[in-house]
Amino acid sequence: MILSIIIPVYNEAETIRTVVDKVRQVDLGDIQKEIIISDDGSSDQTGVIIEQITSQDPSIKLYSSPTNLGKGAAVRLGMALSTGEIIVIQDADLELDPNDLIHLLQPILQSQADVVYGSRFKDRNVDLPRRAFLANRLLTSLTNLLFGGKLTDMETAYKMFRRQAIQGIRLRSVRFDFEPEITAHFLKKGEKIIEVPIRYNPRSKSQGKKISWIDGFDAVYTLFRCKFIK
Repeated sequence: MILSIIIPVYNEAETIRTVVDKVRQVDLGDIQKEIIISDDGSSDQTGVIIEQITSQDPSIKLYSSPTNLGKGAAVRLGMALSTGEIIVIQDADLELDPNDLIHLLQPILQSQADVVYGSRFKDRNVDLPRRAFLANRLLTSLTNLLFGGKLTDMETAYKMFRRQAIQGIRLRSVRFDFEPEITAHFLKKGEKIIEVPIRYNPRSKSQGKKISWIDGFDAVYTLFRCKFIK
């Protein structure tokens, strides 16, 4: 069985090599890893570093966009290149620990669900800025209200799912609206989403955090669009 690990990246020269190394080092037993880096038009040294990485390990797939489109576009392009029965998104910063991929896999391998999310808030407290915490609570609660979910962390970057769960779903997201859009479609389709606790090391805007309050408005619009517009 193959796990396709999609790494969308934009201007993460300081972290991309470490993230890829950590992903490569994770022991998934009999599960084969397919690593796909989707460079979303990086303007720093990220592209140079990725080329070095892929030249050293030709098994890593690479797609480089000529322009910066957004995380959603990068993930969708990575998914188009993927061949694994299971797909997961791995951010290119160091906020998430790739060792948690092992925990995300277990419910799928045990046939408990076809979709698993890594929750930053399940069974643990996360030191988030108050504004970010409240925004996450609002968006997650709105998702649950509109689509009958029971999630604690809709905005999590760690989303793992069987390929069959995404079949028949047409994604239109370009930026960070990918998170609410794919979640809305999973719930509308009737997919059971299991959440497992994950470790989280938040970074600030000065450290490279890219999501902004505008993305919060986009997320709300996306949720209502998915609910009321066919």
